[in-house]
Amino acid sequence: PPPKKKKKNAPKAGTERAFTGKTVNGYGHDNKEDGVYVSAVSGLPLFDSKAKFDSGTGWPSFWAPIAPDHVREIKDTSIFFMPRVEIVDAKSGAHLGHVFNDGPAPTGLRYCMNAAAMKFVPRSEFEAMSKE
Repeated sequence: PPPKKKKKNAPKAGTERAFTGKTVNGYGHDNKEDGVYVSAVSGLPLFDSKAKFDSGTGWPSFWAPIAPDHVREIKDTSIFFMPRVEIVDAKSGAHLGHVFNDGPAPTGLRYCMNAAAMKFVPRSEFEAMSKE
């Protein structure tokens, strides 16, 4: 059987095709519901939908993580003419995407994430989980 998409995207630093991504629980890259995106690998909360914006790139984009210590930045020189900053889940080290300096206010950052590296949790479910 083919490997699961989650494993390809998260630990091995793969990238899904633009405008095709779905979270591991089936929400599209362009999901507009209110909630929290958590790591598909570790469950660590990564991004709040309140920080999500339509970047026009075809990948879920956010202007800030839910908490700065929930993601780690790693210098990525895999494309020699285009140095980038890779974003990984701080708990598992799983690849999530990259961050760029062309985002909206208030941060000017665009966290361009692979949908398949995340799970979307509607706000009511997330708040119920947080109380347990």
